[in-house]
Amino acid sequence: MNLHLLSLLGGRLLVALLTLLIVSFVVFCATQILPGDVAEVLLGQAATPEAVAGLRAAMHLNDPAILRFFRWLGGMLTGDLGMSYANNRPIAELIAGRLGNSLQLAAATALFSVPIALALGITSAMLRGTLYDRSVTMATITVISVPEFMIATAGVLVFAVWLKWLPALSFARDIRSFGEMLRIYAMPVFTLSFVISAQMIRMSRAAVVETLNTPYVEMAQLKGASRTRVVLRHALPNALGPIVNAVALSLSYLLGGVIIVETIFNYPGIAKLMVDAVATRDLPLIQSCAMIFCVVYLLLITTADVIAILSNPKLR
Repeated sequence: MNLHLLSLLGGRLLVALLTLLIVSFVVFCATQILPGDVAEVLLGQAATPEAVAGLRAAMHLNDPAILRFFRWLGGMLTGDLGMSYANNRPIAELIAGRLGNSLQLAAATALFSVPIALALGITSAMLRGTLYDRSVTMATITVISVPEFMIATAGVLVFAVWLKWLPALSFARDIRSFGEMLRIYAMPVFTLSFVISAQMIRMSRAAVVETLNTPYVEMAQLKGASRTRVVLRHALPNALGPIVNAVALSLSYLLGGVIIVETIFNYPGIAKLMVDAVATRDLPLIQSCAMIFCVVYLLLITTADVIAILSNPKLR
């Protein structure tokens, strides 16, 4: 591994860490400007001014904002997420109870959507200009134009209300059979797959088409190689970096879509926990959930960039 490649990887990791630091500052500031007083919300409208002032002092809310930021950041780095205002329980404990559910939903969505999206994108690139290609392109544009909440609402109306095939709410519980697992995850996975598959299809198709237009692929075609062999042996290996970027960027859309999906289907994940924390103005819990989403997003993007750098033959 040459020095130039190491410098590129080190620079990308450094950018990710700096971005995370900036994002943590933005998240902290955004939660601080939320309307209302935390102490008043926790004590209720009947609280006396003395009780409110005492609670603010006990929660260190009167300290300078910059001091509270560094205290909170230090706790995040050491794994101490603090206590939940509304539940009076450790935030790490609350998140641990929901994180597994969100990871299961994300994994089920990825396992379902990624193979289908890549297959459609690659075959569409192989058959570009045909009726199949135009149909896939039109379908992806249509899906991109529809917001997640409309897809989720339509799914509830069709499959839960009219057909009564699936439950309107999805509760993550002990799964005793494959059929029960399908019933629990069908509607959330169906909705999230629409969110990420369309982008993945378009980006993977574009990456393969661009590779198919390179001189060495044209030379392989002139030598008599079949279309399938050209794509599998010559185009796909060189389009690996862009395709991985397409998958990572598409999966990052899960972070936005999962908030809507978990709320509509009452799925007990991290996103639903954060929405409930906003309703109760539980600032430490909001900050912790937001940072989890930011870390996952940066991890996906950074991983895609690293793979793209390592797969570039010019940098080896």
